Amino acid sequence: MSLHDDLTSVQRRLDDLMRCVARLDEHAGDTLDMKRVRSAASHLRESLALLQDSVPAAADHREREMVTIPDAPYDRGLWADAEDEGLGSPHRHAP
Repeated sequence: MSLHDDLTSVQRRLDDLMRCVARLDEHAGDTLDMKRVRSAASHLRESLALLQDSVPAAADHREREMVTIPDAPYDRGLWADAEDEGLGSPHRHAP
């Protein structure tokens, strides 16, 4: 699932939560606990909106370039002056 799909899914569930909170508000009334629930749900909505704005839209839709690695061996000239890791230069003795 892509990032865009995940954000859309969270948005749908948050919309459902907001509808449930509104229905619960009708039954519970204007109590301190209900104010906290409404505040927390509103905070979640604002946080998700900020997250959606901060995620670049193009990041999820860019194509990934396939890099092919040839089967032919590398040119040994590329490694002429290189040292073997941990072994040192071929012209010196290891300690």
